[in-house]
Amino acid sequence: MTPTEPTPPLVQVEDLSVYFDAGRAGFWGQERLKVHAVEGVNLEIRAGETLGLVGESGSGKSTTGRAILRRVPVSSGRIWFRGKEITHAGREEIRGLSRHMQLVFQDPYASLNPRLKIIDIVAEPLIVHGLVKNLHEAAAPVARLLARVGLPADAGARYPHAFSGGQRQRIGIARALALKPEFIVADEPVSALDVSIRAQVVNLLQDLQAEYDLAYLFIAHDLAVVRHISHRIAIMYAGKIVEIAGRDQIYDAPVHPYTEALLSAVPVPDPPVQRARRRIAYSGEAPDPLHPPVGCRFQSRCPLVSQQCREKTPPLAERQSGQWAACWNR
Repeated sequence: MTPTEPTPPLVQVEDLSVYFDAGRAGFWGQERLKVHAVEGVNLEIRAGETLGLVGESGSGKSTTGRAILRRVPVSSGRIWFRGKEITHAGREEIRGLSRHMQLVFQDPYASLNPRLKIIDIVAEPLIVHGLVKNLHEAAAPVARLLARVGLPADAGARYPHAFSGGQRQRIGIARALALKPEFIVADEPVSALDVSIRAQVVNLLQDLQAEYDLAYLFIAHDLAVVRHISHRIAIMYAGKIVEIAGRDQIYDAPVHPYTEALLSAVPVPDPPVQRARRRIAYSGEAPDPLHPPVGCRFQSRCPLVSQQCREKTPPLAERQSGQWAACWNR
């Protein structure tokens, strides 16, 4: 359940927007185009908490996570970590922050250097940050990390190609844990894995969270996995948060029509129940990120759309205790 004590947030995001340059358009190139990847995002994550961030591909989930870690430039808005603003942190400050904020990548095959042994991969952050002097000194802590994530004793002497996808993701988790961070952005960490392996990796992340009091931003599109691991869930559509609430509130009483549609697509492992469920399908095209519409981003696909939706962006407002949604008609 969501922590009940009113502790200050470890990570706080206020009105975060990220735009990417997309060149110029027009006869003389007078119009400068930009991709509206993330716009007006507000989030809070407390120590020991997992916030699940859900949305379809291209909705801005990964960009949000990387912006919080200061790995992509922030166009506007503010970011705090442990009460200190880091929005405009310089290179050296960001390097220092990386000791406390880490990233677990989506693709366990592309995220590990195939030319390095596992001991070199996991020891690298320890050496870079001066926590150990050399590889010899790093051998013992690396061995403990690899054992903690469930890898064999000889794993450090092998190369990435010798491991399965699930084992490679464990190596990535060990590398992220090397600096003993407080906050980890897990960017779809199980989407590239077999279904049988996903539960093992998710359970490992939960065990590590309990052991080290980690906070996670868990980015995914698999709603079943998100429900299992998250305390709260934020639903993202076309660069905006449309609903955020506790795990059970989102699944049992969603407010936003997009949240309802997403949840209706989650399969239930009971054939009679699955056949009786109503699948909500929406037609229409997703908004163009180069020219997002005025008003609600979901207007082109929403069954409840009204004139107000086309004229003014709905605010993310609290509908009941702990549940916020951006919809004019709910």
